[in-house]
Amino acid sequence: MSSTGFTTCLWFDGVAEDAAAYYVSVFKDGRIGRTARYTDAGPGPAGEVMVVEFEINGQKFVGLNGGPQFTFNESISFQIHCEDEAEADYYYDALTKDGGEESACGWVKDRFGVSWQVVPPGAIDLVTDPDPGRAARATAAMMKMKKLDVAEMRRAADAAG
Repeated sequence: MSSTGFTTCLWFDGVAEDAAAYYVSVFKDGRIGRTARYTDAGPGPAGEVMVVEFEINGQKFVGLNGGPQFTFNESISFQIHCEDEAEADYYYDALTKDGGEESACGWVKDRFGVSWQVVPPGAIDLVTDPDPGRAARATAAMMKMKKLDVAEMRRAADAAG
């Protein structure tokens, strides 16, 4: 096995550099790495960004300007496990503004079409509660939500079943 972990490659249509700058602005510990440009060898126009490396939350990414052939969908998403409600609110709001959109159960899609799951503390504990009734009630409450409300999920879990 590789001891250096994985790098996630995200395929963009001409906006990889903008996307990398956006993610680095949203995630406070982010940084931009190397940028490679297309040469006369192609396949993109010479001088245009081919790939840009960036890192957010300790995770390495490469943004590739591959063209319009492929787009993002919800079959791949990134979970953001938040330390507190304020952090969850920050990421939820940051990723949905300027063209992003809310989905269901804490999922959002950013303005580039990448899907994220904003997970406030306690949410996973509630839906995996060892008491199947509590877990079912918390899950049922969660399924009605866009942004996760852990207090409401807890109230539902605690309700008499």
